[in-house]
Amino acid sequence: MKPNQNKIFIAISSVALFILLMIQVNWIFQTARIKEELFNEKANMVLARTTEALRADKATCRKIEACVENDSGTALATKLGSTEEHTIDSLFKYYMRFYNFHIDYSFEVLKPKQTDFSNGTGFANFSYNKPLESTDGKAGVALKLIFPDKKQFIIAEMGPMFIASVVLILVVLVLFWRTILSLLKEKKIAEHTNEFLNNMTHEFKTPLTNITLAGKMLQKDAAGKADEKSAHYAGVILEENEKLRLQVEQVLGMTALERGEIPLRKTNLDIHQLIYDLLKSSTMQMEHREGKLSVQLEAKNVLVLADKTHLTNAFSNLVDNAIKYSTGKPEVAINSSNRGRNMVIVFADRGIGIERDYQKNVFDKYFRVPTGDVHNVKGFGLGLAYVKKIVELHGGTIELQSEIGNGTIFTITLPNV
Repeated sequence: MKPNQNKIFIAISSVALFILLMIQVNWIFQTARIKEELFNEKANMVLARTTEALRADKATCRKIEACVENDSGTALATKLGSTEEHTIDSLFKYYMRFYNFHIDYSFEVLKPKQTDFSNGTGFANFSYNKPLESTDGKAGVALKLIFPDKKQFIIAEMGPMFIASVVLILVVLVLFWRTILSLLKEKKIAEHTNEFLNNMTHEFKTPLTNITLAGKMLQKDAAGKADEKSAHYAGVILEENEKLRLQVEQVLGMTALERGEIPLRKTNLDIHQLIYDLLKSSTMQMEHREGKLSVQLEAKNVLVLADKTHLTNAFSNLVDNAIKYSTGKPEVAINSSNRGRNMVIVFADRGIGIERDYQKNVFDKYFRVPTGDVHNVKGFGLGLAYVKKIVELHGGTIELQSEIGNGTIFTITLPNV
């Protein structure tokens, strides 16, 4: 991931997390509001049913009215007789149980003109009032139901959800920042690894060049002296040195491609001609293995805007893999066709195939299909990663189909000019 992409990812993730946290906090407040509305509804129902029951008790109402007529203050509960006070309290207790409302309360009897009829509106308002009509139809007194622990009760009711929400928010915050720190750490490790590989492979190039020169000189001297044994050893040195050089170039190519340091020199390229040129270098391998290479190029529009060197290397990788991963005599087929405004090139073989579980990983860098303790095919696992990268840089796609024992098919799609 590039530095700018990292910044964009962190910024988008931070904004998304902030929005999520705001939604969660808003949900907590919405829940508290709903709990308060339910509380208010129950309190008003208890008060309404109590005043309704008191109106039906004419004797109690007259005694309460008598207290009103003889009282100059506001709070009348102290002027009530013990019987009237017990009656009111009993009614409140009954309806509190009826509505499953378990909270401490108190009540007062007030003159209506001193009463605020806001009825518990607001989280901090804990009193509820309702007028009690007198026997002659006038508003004589009002009942005031008080819940001093209303706020604590509502918080306790939503306690599990509230605690769970707070814990989840904290967990998400911790995990998010741990993820960001891990991402930055992995990025630094990847940069150091690429830098190490780049430096290491560059250091290999000088001794490889010297080995090549020394091998050619040994081969030349052996040829002049007609020393077949020395000529053979010199040939082995040069052959193995070339293999090592190609591996080093492959590692260098991958690290450079990931950093975007290799600019593609795209020109109008004839893909059929590229394939024919490629076959010239592959024919020797096929003959050595007594294999069969068939070509069926049917595409009409063969021009693609591409870098010849890198596309040739990508196609060579696919042909080399087809030959390497064939147990007997290799059979490789290359076909081409047009599909809309695209050119489709298919590389098919009759090799050992790839298990379905590993097919999604074969294009990953350094991945090799596990073979246990058998290492009969050499490589770093960079070939297919390089192929996919090159194809994508050309605006194309690569698809894989494979069955164990029945071979593998790679389908490359590239846009035509």
